[in-house]
Amino acid sequence: MSTPMEMIIENTSGPAEETLTDSGFYWRERDGIKVLVCSPLEAAGFVNGFSTRLGGVSPFPSGDLNLAGFNEDTAENIYENRRRFLSVFDGQPRLATVWQVHGNDIKTIRSVEQIGDSDDKCDAITSDLSGILAGVKTADCVPVLIGDPVTGAFAAIHAGWRGTVESIVSKSVENLQSNFGADPNDLIAAIGPAACGRRYEVGKDVIDHFSKNFPDLAKYFTPTREGHALVDLHAANRDQLIAAGVESANIHTSSLCTMERPDLFFSYRIEKRKYGKTGRLMSVIGRK
Repeated sequence: MSTPMEMIIENTSGPAEETLTDSGFYWRERDGIKVLVCSPLEAAGFVNGFSTRLGGVSPFPSGDLNLAGFNEDTAENIYENRRRFLSVFDGQPRLATVWQVHGNDIKTIRSVEQIGDSDDKCDAITSDLSGILAGVKTADCVPVLIGDPVTGAFAAIHAGWRGTVESIVSKSVENLQSNFGADPNDLIAAIGPAACGRRYEVGKDVIDHFSKNFPDLAKYFTPTREGHALVDLHAANRDQLIAAGVESANIHTSSLCTMERPDLFFSYRIEKRKYGKTGRLMSVIGRK
């Protein structure tokens, strides 16, 4: 985790008025929309942000910023929420998303014709185009954003436990190397809000999957009851980044937990079970 220090809010309609405790991040607010921004990524030339549930029009139960899940919300609500979310970022960027399937396939965008809601089944997007925001959708899974200040290439990654086991993050780093000539030592990464190791309990099937690819399994699990344990996906994905060559000092991890903060975030594990549906957050990155 990042070393705690004061974190400020940038409020576009007034002065900073709140503090939190994650270094490398700050809050940006506009017209009721609240977005967590990684300041080192921004300073390196990358527009970026992790959405919250605040300021939208969706009934989850009301006024929520649901940014995906057309089977649980109307298209009108989702597109209005996306319009509001994108208005926080300057320059009217175009959004690029994919159909996420909890795997390790990656879509590389090289032309404007590939921008938009894609039916491509994958869980990460890489590109070096300007004017777009690569976006991944989450509601407890780990969102990871990566930028290369040297080549201008970037990646947005959806890493649930399956994607983590299948090394989606390290494979995205390899994609940036092979397709854009990125040097892992130059990369800056932000790991956003997700179900944290204090709350995310899994069963023996998940533990068994991890045991195949993570030799130091014990460091990510805290036993709870027979056949169950809490898993720290933030730590697992951070370690994947380091193993892929990203400098530890260039990795910034939010300690915010989607399961602990339902006032700020959607949580699939809490809301889907309780209400039968939940909204989706979105994490985006692109070149300034």
